[in-house]
Parts: sequence; structure tokens; C-alpha cells
Amino acid sequence: MYHRYQQWFHDRGRLHGTKISLLAGLVSLVSSACAPAEPGHPDNAVVIGAILPFSGRESAIGGNLEKAMLLAIEDLNAAGGLDGRPFDILSRDSHSSTERGVSSLLELLHSEHVDYVVGPEENALALEIAPEIRAIDAFLMLPGYAAPSVARSDTRGGWMRLAPSPFAIGCALAKLAVRDGVATVNSLAARDDYNATVSSRFITAFVELGGDDLPSTTFNSGEQAYTNELKSGFAYDAERTLLAAYPLTGSTIVTEWTASGRPGTWFLGPALRTEVLLANIPTGSLDGYVGVTPSLSLQNECHITDAVRETVDCTTENAAAFIERFSRRWDREAPFPAAHFYYDGVVLIAMGLAYAEAKHGVIPESGHELQQIIRDLNSPANETASWRDLKTAMARLRAGVPLRYVGAAAEYEFDEYGANEHHFMQTWTVRGDAFVDLDPVAVTCKSWN
Repeated sequence: MYHRYQQWFHDRGRLHGTKISLLAGLVSLVSSACAPAEPGHPDNAVVIGAILPFSGRESAIGGNLEKAMLLAIEDLNAAGGLDGRPFDILSRDSHSSTERGVSSLLELLHSEHVDYVVGPEENALALEIAPEIRAIDAFLMLPGYAAPSVARSDTRGGWMRLAPSPFAIGCALAKLAVRDGVATVNSLAARDDYNATVSSRFITAFVELGGDDLPSTTFNSGEQAYTNELKSGFAYDAERTLLAAYPLTGSTIVTEWTASGRPGTWFLGPALRTEVLLANIPTGSLDGYVGVTPSLSLQNECHITDAVRETVDCTTENAAAFIERFSRRWDREAPFPAAHFYYDGVVLIAMGLAYAEAKHGVIPESGHELQQIIRDLNSPANETASWRDLKTAMARLRAGVPLRYVGAAAEYEFDEYGANEHHFMQTWTVRGDAFVDLDPVAVTCKSWN
């Protein structure tokens, strides 16, 4: 049942708080009645919670993301932990569901008394739990692509977003369309918050860059067929139609689109770059269509080769090193791109705790305080520390030296709200049953960052 190891912070008011409190009590009762025994944590461990989709429609990614977090724990403990105290992970299943995921997250916060949580993947779940995170001043690290934006200041609770925002994704897609000479676009987008926002930002940025938008179509995820939506989406002959969906629904749409004769030309949204999509569509049906996802190249691995066209050349040595490290540890399994951010999320928390203890003698229990510490550590003025040498990094942090983290996914630099800044996105295409990387694209829509 369980596994181990701008404005989204709406206060839902007294009714929400009462609902959360009652649910917390029910969670404790249910968990004591039906949860199986778990291995204990190491003595005096610093426990980091994880809320991941081990079941439900997003279950294909949960185990891979947890392995990235477990790898981070192993590397941190090999580096001496928190001044000799080991780190550990306590994972709970979100069930790919808001209602059931809230129960699991409340168990971590109230029954297990975890102060620091990584996840969830589900946008709606993160939105639902936000008032509780603020109420108890906990800390939520959001590595997932679909995490909500964090553009709001609070005096309680801490949130950090590691992956690019829908604003940045939309900008990259729009610039790609303009660079390719596309004059008209529209979208076929799921109605969930993340995909709808990616679609909206793409269309808005494209119009601001001088293009024309044609009527777009939205749909509910999980339907058996999308005949009417496909007909509507391609009725206006847009030169590019963005498919913004999660992979299982996306595969249903692509399969039906293929059977209907493959009208139009796709752009592929960031959530579609997963083997789940390729395993559930006719082989070759998306060959040549282009998508955008977060770049895993470090900023210092990229440079603009053509300022006019904003052509970018990036190397991938850092990401390749992490892929090799992960696959060596986990029996040749490759990490999903998002797994790089989950590894980094754990390390960023550990670095913040180590530095706080060195400077103040105690680790912060306040999520708001921890967020400020991690932001300050990752100031461009500080020396860098790589994920590849955490032993040196943790030793220097324990000595009170502030260090900026160069992780498996990015060089981190956070805005005033705790959102990581991104400068480049990765473009890719499909060839047969594989994804193939293309040239990156710069994110330069300044008004959308």
C-alpha cells in the first residue's frame, strides 16, 4: 500500500481548514489500521518525505523518480550526512489522485511529522495542499514539470519550483514557431491547469512575436475517443497545432489522429516526452514532429551561435554523467528527464539544512526559513558545488561556506519567490520508437519569465 524511501496559494478559508483537520484524523486512523509494517529509519535520521504516483494513471514514473531520490540519499550519506546524521526518504503514494493524494500527504505531515516534502507530480494536488503547507509552516520542493507557479510571497511555508514554468515552455514553443517561419498556430489542450497554461502561454507569446492564432480546442483527459475534438482542432488549417496533454490521453489522441489520416502538423507539449507515449501509439506516427522540454544542459554548457536566429549550441556532458551514475546503480535503468530534478531537490534540501546548522547550530523547522536559506545559498555570487563531489560540498557547508549548487539538471538560481530561472529549452523529435534531441532554443520572452 505504501512505499518508502500568479496565484495558487488561495486560502480555502475555515471550511477548507476544517476539512483538512478532519481528514488528517481519518488518515491517522486508517493508516494505523491497514498500513503494513515498514523498515525503520536509521537512528537519528533526517527524514525527507516524498509524495509520488506509484499507482493510477501516472504510475509509470513514480518508481523512477523515487530511485533518483534514493540515489541522492546514498550520495549525501556517503558525504557524511548532516554532520554525521544520515538522511532518509519516506515515500507515500499520491495514487495519481488529488483526493487520495491529500490523504497520503497529510499522513506525511501529521502522522509522520515530516517537515520537508519533495513532490507531488500532480498539479491539482499541489494546489490543494498549499494552504496546509502554509498553515503548519512546512517546506515543499516541487521538481515536477507540472508543478504550479510560485509567484507569491508568504511569511509561513516554503515552496520551491525547479523545472521551467509554463511561461518559459510557452515562450520556447513560440520562438521555435517563429524561427521556423510559422504564421498561424492553435492548440488541442487538456483542461488541467498545467497543460491549459502551457497552451495559453504559447498562444500569447506567439501573438506577441507577430504571429496569428486560430481557434483552439480543449478536452477532458481520460475519454475513450476524441473524434469531435480532433475535427475541431484541425478545422482551421493552422500551420502548427500544439498537443498539450499527459501521455496516456495524448496516446489516445495520436492513435485516433493517425487512423483519421494524420491531418495537420503537431507541436508536442513537454509532458509527452515519455516512453509511455511511444509505447501506446502506432510506431512512426509522430516521426518528425517537434516538442519542447526542459533542457538538462547546464547554462555554462550552452552558448548562442547565431544572435539573430538565437541558435543555441549545448553540450550534455553533465546530464550524461548523471544518466551513467543512475543506470549503474539501478541495473541499467535510465532516469526519466524529471528524475534529474528529483535528485537535485533532495540535495538542495540537504545543503540548506547543513548550512543552517553550521551558521545557527540547529536545522530550521520552518519551511519559510529553509526556502530563504536555499535561495541565498544559490546566489550567483557564491562559489559552486557539483553533485559529482558532494563529499567536498557538504564538508564546506558544514564549515559555514555558502555554496551554489550545480546539479544533475541545472545550475540553480532562484527568483524572490523560489522559482528556478531557466535560459534554454530542449527541442526534440520522434524517430520510430525513440526520442531524438534537436537544437536547444533560448527563452528570451522576458515578459513571460
